[in-house]
Amino acid sequence: MPELPEVETTRRGIAPYLEGREIHEVIVRNRRLRLPVPEGLENALIGSRIGTLSRRAKYLILPIESPTDSAVTDGAPVGDALHDEEAAGPALLWHLGMSGSLRIARLGDPPKKHDHVDLVMEDGAILRYHDPRRFGFLDWLQGDVASDRRFVRLGPEPLSPAFDDERLFQCSRKRRLAVKPFLMDNAVVVGVGNIYAAEALFLAGIDPRRAAGQISRERYVRLTAAIREVLSSAITQGGTTLRDFVSGTGEPGYFAQRLNVYGRDGEPCRRCGRELRLVTLGQRASVFCPNCQT
Repeated sequence: MPELPEVETTRRGIAPYLEGREIHEVIVRNRRLRLPVPEGLENALIGSRIGTLSRRAKYLILPIESPTDSAVTDGAPVGDALHDEEAAGPALLWHLGMSGSLRIARLGDPPKKHDHVDLVMEDGAILRYHDPRRFGFLDWLQGDVASDRRFVRLGPEPLSPAFDDERLFQCSRKRRLAVKPFLMDNAVVVGVGNIYAAEALFLAGIDPRRAAGQISRERYVRLTAAIREVLSSAITQGGTTLRDFVSGTGEPGYFAQRLNVYGRDGEPCRRCGRELRLVTLGQRASVFCPNCQT
């Protein structure tokens, strides 16, 4: 599943081809994604311009400037989930799901199987959505994105000033939950998925099985720094190529070559040489070093 670094890598890759560009055509080959592609989206977007792309957690946000007045509906009233009357929208909200990817193509590039949606820009660049499992979705928001029900309870971005060791420590108090699934709770901090939680805990020297509430403030200082380091490094390396992830320009990510524990059950620890162990936490596989992580 694409995690925060993969989504951020995608945003950075596609932004130069989209920002400020006019949408010339919208092609929907398959509406049956996790959420149906809104009816009327094709006509509603033509002639609009895309603003500055942003990301919240694992969602990509494409602001739409000067949209048409065409009606768009997915069976429910448009904006039904929004409660901010001073709407800043509209915007396209994209989630890549389990196997989705957004890539830049050009006019004349034939679509492949599972290429479900194209946004064709005025200069011939195409934003092409590929998703074999169809667990991702494209949604249309006409109100303030921050007020959408999917965002109101999210924790801070892990690379933002709002995320710090004091907040992480206070959120952990009296929590019996193991620290790894605690880090993966989007109400605590967004975007620290299975891969990067495992890697950050290794760098911080913390056993992923330890109860979140039993970890000291000093260790949370190290863990916060480790989360930032792991995510920043993964973004620099273009994400982690597991199965078929590629960036928005079709390049693979290389962070997998630097993984210390994730997916390395039974292999020697890169730090001490001891055999890495596999446990299940929160129904997710977790590999750690019993010597380096305590």
